[in-house]
Amino acid sequence: MKIGYARVSTMDQQTLRQIDQLKDFGCERIYEEKVSGTKRDRTELNRMIDALREGDVVIITELSRLSRSVKDLFEIAEKIHQAGADIQSLKETWINTVSPQGKLLFTIFAGISQFERDLIRQRTMEGLQAARARGRNGGRPPKDKSKIKVALSMYDSKACSISQILEATGISKTTLYRYIRQRETRT
Repeated sequence: MKIGYARVSTMDQQTLRQIDQLKDFGCERIYEEKVSGTKRDRTELNRMIDALREGDVVIITELSRLSRSVKDLFEIAEKIHQAGADIQSLKETWINTVSPQGKLLFTIFAGISQFERDLIRQRTMEGLQAARARGRNGGRPPKDKSKIKVALSMYDSKACSISQILEATGISKTTLYRYIRQRETRT
């Protein structure tokens, strides 16, 4: 069964052009939604994936309707393929996992994407290693111990409000509570 998926990013936009194209292509069922492609939780997309059966083909008018990033595209494609279905784009003809050529191209692009992610990770790890060799461990610099000591003393005195402590010491509320918790776990 040909199943269409139409999406626009805002409520002001219309899916009519996409729906017309999907119907003209022979889609028997069309899922449509108005939600940003950057959202991880898209109700209609999830409903469509849950309803997919072996041999179904998900038809999209163009790649940007299904996904906004390569990583997201491959995650969605994996879910579709796990259901035994294929993907076909009307605009980007290379996205057509129905044919052997389309599967090959999709696999090549998936491999390139994975290669790119691996290179980024490798460069990040090399950069961290080089920084450590120079005595830098990364992360945020430690807080001024004297400010923390003053803040904890003010907190213990119960004479000052939290906002007064933060204003006097210049530390954040999160930092104050983190040091309070650390002190409590040590005792």
